Amino acid sequence: MPIYLPIAELSVDVFFLLGIGAAIGFISGIFGVGGGFLLTPMLLFTGVPAPVAVASVTAQVVASSTSGALSYFRRGAMDEKMGVFLVFGGVFGSALGVWIFGLLSAMGQLDLFLSLGYLLLLGSVGTLMFIESLRTLLRRDREKPAVRRLPGQIPWVQRLPLRTRFRKSQLYISVLPVVLIGFVIGIVGALLGIGGGFVLVPALVYILRVPGKVVVGTSLLHLLAVMAVTCFLHAVQTQSVDTILAFCLMVGSVAGAQFGASAGQHLPGERLRILLALLILAIAIRFALGIVIWPEDPFTLTKLGFGQS
Repeated sequence: MPIYLPIAELSVDVFFLLGIGAAIGFISGIFGVGGGFLLTPMLLFTGVPAPVAVASVTAQVVASSTSGALSYFRRGAMDEKMGVFLVFGGVFGSALGVWIFGLLSAMGQLDLFLSLGYLLLLGSVGTLMFIESLRTLLRRDREKPAVRRLPGQIPWVQRLPLRTRFRKSQLYISVLPVVLIGFVIGIVGALLGIGGGFVLVPALVYILRVPGKVVVGTSLLHLLAVMAVTCFLHAVQTQSVDTILAFCLMVGSVAGAQFGASAGQHLPGERLRILLALLILAIAIRFALGIVIWPEDPFTLTKLGFGQS
């Protein structure tokens, strides 16, 4: 059953969109990660224009992360004070990211930037995740316990001014690295259409040494607030948010996530991380091929509307 997407200006089968949303939700439920870094590439690969894909996924991320953030808040597994500083930096970062996004779109370089950005980000994250997970799995198979080192704070973080106490995280650190991390993740999220949780959580753990009991909830607070602002800015400035597309993806992802969460309970953690790393690397390779392979139709003719040049 075809459905017309007014902002994307194309007709797509509604069951196809629901299927994509369900597949990404299933994968997110299995691996316990946000699906933005998977959903945006999938939309790009299926022909959705890059500005619409990036902007519409922000709305889907907001909807999918709301229930998780509320759940962690009710359980007290969220550092609200740290979240406020992360959101503060993230809002400014998202505003800058949306501005750069519009500039790249006007210059006609958005598709190339997205391909390179996803290639570098997913390629590096996937490679590091695969190596770490494989080492852990090999140690376990050899019956040698892995030597786990506590994530230590980077020395320069400890010497920064403007220190404050984050009681739920049991930390007394400067607010500057917190704001800076939120700022960087905000830029990345606005430009690539991802929540950035798979980057934010390691940053909080290994740079700031945030305890595991509050790190996910704090990350979800940042994700929810910053992606909501990013979605609003995209809707106002770039006018690229397709609400029909976002709604179909939301419905599919909510259903798929329930099945994924059940399936993920039956797989060991190390194998889950290896599978996720391979999936991330596969998407990165797909972007790499899109950059280096000469297109079948390198030249296209586009009819410009009135007032366009």
